[in-house]
Amino acid sequence: MENVLKGGQGTLEKKNHKVLVMIGLLIGIIFSELDETVVSTAMPTIIRELGGLSLYGWVAGIYMLAMSAFMPILGKLADLYGRKKIYLICMALFIGGSIVCGLSHSMTLLLVGRGIQGIGAGGLMPLAMTISSDLFPVEQRAKVQGLMGPVMFIPMLLGPLMGGFFVDQVSWHWIFFVNIPVGVIAAIFLASGLRESKQAKKVAIDWGGAVLLVASIVSLLITPVLVQNNGYAWDSPLIVSILVLGAALFGIFLWVESKVKEPIVPLHLFKNRNIVVLSMIVFIVGLGLMGAFSSFPYFGQNVLGLTPTESGYLQLPMMVGAVASSMVCGFLLTKVRYREIFGIGFILPVIGFYFFSHINMDTTIVQIIMFFVISGLGMGVLFGSDNLIVQESVEKEHTGVALATVPLFQTIGATIGVSLFGNLLSSTLISKIGSLGSQLPESVKGHMHDLAAGGIPKDLPANLVTTVKTMFVESFQYIYMYSFAAMIIVFILCWFLKKEVLSSKPKEAEELQTGA
Repeated sequence: MENVLKGGQGTLEKKNHKVLVMIGLLIGIIFSELDETVVSTAMPTIIRELGGLSLYGWVAGIYMLAMSAFMPILGKLADLYGRKKIYLICMALFIGGSIVCGLSHSMTLLLVGRGIQGIGAGGLMPLAMTISSDLFPVEQRAKVQGLMGPVMFIPMLLGPLMGGFFVDQVSWHWIFFVNIPVGVIAAIFLASGLRESKQAKKVAIDWGGAVLLVASIVSLLITPVLVQNNGYAWDSPLIVSILVLGAALFGIFLWVESKVKEPIVPLHLFKNRNIVVLSMIVFIVGLGLMGAFSSFPYFGQNVLGLTPTESGYLQLPMMVGAVASSMVCGFLLTKVRYREIFGIGFILPVIGFYFFSHINMDTTIVQIIMFFVISGLGMGVLFGSDNLIVQESVEKEHTGVALATVPLFQTIGATIGVSLFGNLLSSTLISKIGSLGSQLPESVKGHMHDLAAGGIPKDLPANLVTTVKTMFVESFQYIYMYSFAAMIIVFILCWFLKKEVLSSKPKEAEELQTGA
């Protein structure tokens, strides 16, 4: 089950060039996140050229599955072998996957490339947070990671623009090729600035646990992807069988992890109250937030009459609010107990989703923008703050795997949320519009299941358009009510965090005073 190899965990030397390292990390974060938004914008063009419409959703699904499955494994390997080596390997995988995608002339090859990209991306974000935590004492780290929040705003802002530019002016292949020079530059900056000394020790790699973890995560997460993209019902024999298999594999994984000397995911992490509570918080936030807002462009286009680009950008105010509050939280975390920061902060998403659950035909775009800002201001407490709490809640040798494991729950929640809420919206729409019965044209009756993808039918009589739009609004009210309930649960969970203020231990502060 275990292979014992010669290796050693890297420790940071005192000659790190922090500026170079942070530039490299920020470039890597921006482009790994930007890749998702750019690809989404370019997908209709890619599908037209490569064909394979049935595989449309799998371009994102494969990426997500690979990223989720390897995230905790790469975090653990970074704890064992050093952050720098594993980070550079992840960047090489991301670049390699980009090359495969860029050279693709079939959907099969594109999916292979996206899988390789996903494995690399599974290490880039968690390890960026881990490396930055190694560079700074917690007081500086809170401010640095609070300022990293705005970085997440860049991909959302530039993604549609870059995707449109490459598709219209160059070629969709270049949305992947552009990752190559940028990734190389990011790797050079990090390799030049980061110094690690090696401590020779025996390293036990839990290969059995790694295989079981990948198999169980893929089995569990492939079900919402199949439901979303291939039209399976949640109670279909195939989906139920895969879920049972995934649960069984996960149970075996837990048993193996309790026996090995160096588990991929140390189970004692979940004896830590902060780790458990934060994992639950990010899971529910991923479920409720992504589940609700993944369909918002559909609302913007069909109810508000916006273009796809306009409806996508209408969500940016939430990011603006989140960035603003994340910067404030970065400065407050070392002065105020984080339980109070989270508890007070998450009052705002509760208010925001309450408003969303009461939208109607008279709700204006300005009001919707305000709802997004209010929700974003509350969500901003998670931007970096959760990572800081995780870092200070575990031993240093487990920082990498802890920082990779907690975000895994957010990814799982978001994946399930997109599928569940999408199916809920679709079934609600079909039920409501189907109640119109004989008032509907025959062309609409025969394509009821296409409503969630095709929008309001073009050939509806004018007197029915307002009625159908009202039904669309009511369907969105319905799914936002579930998100409202999810935010109430998150608000309650926040008060189970420890009553602590983040502060450096004297020894840690002394060790981390490295030269710029």
